[in-house]
Amino acid sequence: MPEAKSPTTELLTHYSSQLAQDLERNMQEQDQVRSEIESLQARLLTLQHDHTVLATMRQALESGIPLQQAPVSAPAQGYGLPTASAPGAVRRKQTPTLVALIRAHLAEQSEPCSAAEIATALSEAHPDRVIKTTVVRTTLEGLVARSSVQRLKQGHSVFYTSLERNGPDEEGPR
Repeated sequence: MPEAKSPTTELLTHYSSQLAQDLERNMQEQDQVRSEIESLQARLLTLQHDHTVLATMRQALESGIPLQQAPVSAPAQGYGLPTASAPGAVRRKQTPTLVALIRAHLAEQSEPCSAAEIATALSEAHPDRVIKTTVVRTTLEGLVARSSVQRLKQGHSVFYTSLERNGPDEEGPR
């Protein structure tokens, strides 16, 4: 009977060894897949961030935010556009940018306004222009980033006020 135990023992040893190898290979494959998932998640986060930046840039371009801000006191000429005296020049009606419209509107207000209120007021004042609340909000956030406008949060609502008021009541009480 000792011979009967020997083939069974060898068979168990063989299967045990095979199972140990299979378990090790499985663990290595799991580690490899985890590493690939982490790499793909990092890549996904990078792509999502890039998408957000690109979408914001597109909205800024569509909203009329100038890529380079000219000084406020500078005349509206000299931006590399053809002048009326230049050959082949086309005379166009100059319309203010959305940034200029928002700044002017906020400067006139005595209280903070929401992006929706500003969009509504500008749409009423300029019926020839399509002014969307999302574009106004993006433009306002750009102005906040440039410290031209202040953002005020009240609960879930966000309001904006100008930091560039030019009036006698700006000085406050003496």
